[in-house]
Amino acid sequence: MDKNTLLLSDLIERVGNRIRADVRNLENAHNLQPVHLQALKYIKRANRYSNTPQGLTEYLGQTKGSISQSLILLHRKGLIDRYMDEMDKRQVRLTLSEAGEKLLKEVELTSSWQSATKYISPTKLRTAVLVLNETLNNLQIIESIKSFGVCNTCVYCRQESKRIFRCGLTGDKLGITETRKICRLHVSPT
Repeated sequence: MDKNTLLLSDLIERVGNRIRADVRNLENAHNLQPVHLQALKYIKRANRYSNTPQGLTEYLGQTKGSISQSLILLHRKGLIDRYMDEMDKRQVRLTLSEAGEKLLKEVELTSSWQSATKYISPTKLRTAVLVLNETLNNLQIIESIKSFGVCNTCVYCRQESKRIFRCGLTGDKLGITETRKICRLHVSPT
């Protein structure tokens, strides 16, 4: 294996450990586990095809039972709202409550992460994002898991006007805001 490949893996792990250490303090203050914050972040970013317990289960790669217990806890703490889908009453939808939004704002970017990236050039940051995104896409292909990409990067996303889009898979109209969210139906362009 190429030494840069190993180094990249080590660096990703170390950066992830630092981010988790920063977030752990907040989790402890709110009596939450890492999976709970991951769930809140997912719910915030998920579009209408993805803001379900099943979507969250697929995204996090957890069991249905584990996700169910996490959602019960988050709902009890007032961090999420659950409602029945208007079109399919069997489907439960998830949204963040105001308290959930507030908590995520505390977590979004820790001050140490902002300080660490402050003096890196925009060009280097874009390159890092491209490399990590390509690596993630390759892992998803190799492991045959859903990409959960941003809607407007999907092969099915069709732009009809400046502000109106349509999902070529479902035929549904999409607003511009929704196309900026992640989708469990996402298919990356080849």
